Amino acid sequence: MSGKIVNLLGSLFVGILVTRYLGPEQFGLMNYVISYVMLFQILASFGLDSIEIREEARNRQEYNKYIGTAFYLKLALGAVVFILCISMSVFLEADRFTTYMVAMYALSMIANSFNVIRNYFMAIVDNEYVVKSEMARVVIGALIKIVLIIFDADLAWFIAATAFDTLLVAGGYVMSYIKKTGSPGAWFFDKKTAVFLLKESFPLMLTSAAVIIYQRIDQVMIGQMLDNNSVGIFSVAVRIVDIIIYIPFILSDTLTPVLVSAKEKSYEEYCIKAQRFINISFWSTFLVALIISMLSKWILLLLFGSQYIDATTVLAILAFKSVTVALSSSAGKMLIIEGVQKWAILRDITGCIICVSLNFLLLPRYGIVAAACIAIISNLAAGYLSDAFIPAYRHIFVRQTKVFCGGWKDLVFLFKSK
Repeated sequence: MSGKIVNLLGSLFVGILVTRYLGPEQFGLMNYVISYVMLFQILASFGLDSIEIREEARNRQEYNKYIGTAFYLKLALGAVVFILCISMSVFLEADRFTTYMVAMYALSMIANSFNVIRNYFMAIVDNEYVVKSEMARVVIGALIKIVLIIFDADLAWFIAATAFDTLLVAGGYVMSYIKKTGSPGAWFFDKKTAVFLLKESFPLMLTSAAVIIYQRIDQVMIGQMLDNNSVGIFSVAVRIVDIIIYIPFILSDTLTPVLVSAKEKSYEEYCIKAQRFINISFWSTFLVALIISMLSKWILLLLFGSQYIDATTVLAILAFKSVTVALSSSAGKMLIIEGVQKWAILRDITGCIICVSLNFLLLPRYGIVAAACIAIISNLAAGYLSDAFIPAYRHIFVRQTKVFCGGWKDLVFLFKSK
């Protein structure tokens, strides 16, 4: 967790420099390209990450089979989706430069195949090597971007440098794996395991696709229906909120193996720890979101300058998106642990439909402020309210509801115990 925070702060520092250097319009185009590629990235990962972590935590002696199978699946999927991404861009985009930038950044989908190593270290709860690799990526990537600013580079170089970040972290993962465990040459593809992983991951892929759509489609729709300047203003707020969102994600990634172990020992113990997990995740994120919302104007002026001051209202609203993400992501991990993820698609299709339809109706009239409100509404509908209508998830809806009824006490207890 500490390593993630350091990485986020380092990325934020460089992000501030790049954002100020590019200005709202070019920064908006950059984020449009990234968001567009992210819509395809989920097809390349196919929802394999969570299933891989779960199976490697259960079967530590067979890690070469699981890592190898997941790696070759991701590599093949990445190549296919890379071609699909570029083809769709050529078909949809009138701007040739934007299409070239999409093609450049889409290369990161293939490099992301090496995330299987990160998943392995997460499964065995040995996060030291993950942290070191990601911190090295942040430092080297930051130096590259600072050099680009010094030499007055254009937008294309910054998109290339952002894509190169994935190669940096992939190299760090490989070196860490060789040092800690052994050679990737020992990995092997197992057809039976591949079928199992794909079958288990398919519902998560559909779910993740829906999530990515309602998490990223707003920036794509703003670019299509408004302009790149509006994307840039909105993206600055998103960049700050993404830092808050890492709080529940860090907790989820770190504690998933602990919850898996607790469930195998005792379901009662698992239920207690699961409730504490969701309570702490929600209320810690809420406190940070409240502070960010109240200080939104000063944060923007201090970090990004007066050219992004129009993002003040958007940031004040969008900060609370992180709270709905905390409620949803913690429940999502429980679905995987309990093996009932096949119905998760219903949750996220709900959020996807609400997000796209409301943006289509309200974005042209109310602009990016509407997009900020819709982001919160769609997350709340997908990650909380929909659980009440899915029989297999009603017990999770009860846990989520208990968060509002004294869940803050677990956070107070945590601070006191320190």
